[in-house]
Amino acid sequence: MAASNSIFTISPSGNVARISLNQSLSPPLSLPLNRSSSVALRPKPRSSSLVLCSTDESKITAEKEIPIELRYEAFPTVMDINQIREILPHRFPFLLVDRVIEYTPGVSAVAIKNVTINDNFFPGHFPERPIMPGVLMVEAMAQVGGIVMLQPEGGGSKSNFFFAGIDKVRFRKPVIAGDTLVMRMTLVKMQKRFGIAKMEGKAYVGNTVVCEGEFLMAMGKEE
Repeated sequence: MAASNSIFTISPSGNVARISLNQSLSPPLSLPLNRSSSVALRPKPRSSSLVLCSTDESKITAEKEIPIELRYEAFPTVMDINQIREILPHRFPFLLVDRVIEYTPGVSAVAIKNVTINDNFFPGHFPERPIMPGVLMVEAMAQVGGIVMLQPEGGGSKSNFFFAGIDKVRFRKPVIAGDTLVMRMTLVKMQKRFGIAKMEGKAYVGNTVVCEGEFLMAMGKEE
């Protein structure tokens, strides 16, 4: 059979018209259809996802409305300086723990040292650039460890304690006047028979580690 070279169209009145393919075609027209030849068009479903606006700007605006002195809460107090003095034998100018903010008996302690320009080591370390000596950061951390050791829960008896060794100590960042040194000391192992304790410690300023290391300490005998 020979292929057809014509096309047929249906007018709104139902009449059939023939168009030869050999003739030039005009641009296609959109013709209305009667009911019998209507096509049901289904709308494309809309996406059910929601676009949420970021609330970062509103949070920033809310923070700006709160005075800066009211935005940050103070550190909690688990042990104040008077309670610390009842545990540690150190006194001025070598008591380097101002407040205990967390204490888990026989396990760990977290304490703070407020570093101020009035600390007696700053005139000599250094006059033009006051930096807390690294050895004093280690000493302050050891005193926090002493709070864990010298409590009955840690096997201590409120006696003296001494350094037996320090390992893997690293100083990550200088601590300067105006910083708050936050120190966490965790008891790793306690040999009650020999009065030896191994502890791990980290010191922070903000959320930055400034000092860390391993500590070996020994308890002295009660006199």
